[in-house]
Amino acid sequence: MKILHITLFFILTQITLAEKVEITSDSMHAIDLKKEVHFIGNAKVKQLKDWIHADTIIVHLNEANEAKMYEAIGKVTFEFQNDKGHYLGSSDRVKYFPTDSLYVLIGKAKVDDKLNKRTAKGDEITVNMLTGNSSVVSKPGKNGKKAGPVVFTFEMENTK
Repeated sequence: MKILHITLFFILTQITLAEKVEITSDSMHAIDLKKEVHFIGNAKVKQLKDWIHADTIIVHLNEANEAKMYEAIGKVTFEFQNDKGHYLGSSDRVKYFPTDSLYVLIGKAKVDDKLNKRTAKGDEITVNMLTGNSSVVSKPGKNGKKAGPVVFTFEMENTK
């Protein structure tokens, strides 16, 4: 199947200069009443050095038709970086809020912070790229039991 490449340009409100956002997928479906654009099959959103790859990416638009949230669903992998961190990882779902530069990773979330040499795993990880703050939680599963513990791994310098 020939891949249909679709490129969208959005102006991000948190930056004074517009940055190009490119989204590619096998197919695209716009739902005007819901202000959503669905990119289905081998979907990838890229902006500068940051990218998210998933089975499906949904762009939620505000009243000015600017991206208010990107939602990646299914076999999600990602990389995002700035001066506070360089993150590489995976999860079942990612919600990205561009005006707040906030990523919420949901379901079997794993993040490797390459800059600070740390790894976090949990059911939900939140990373704020503006502040560098993050949180990791383990949530109850369908049967009321936790899906797994929060795991945080880091390297220590040799003090000898």
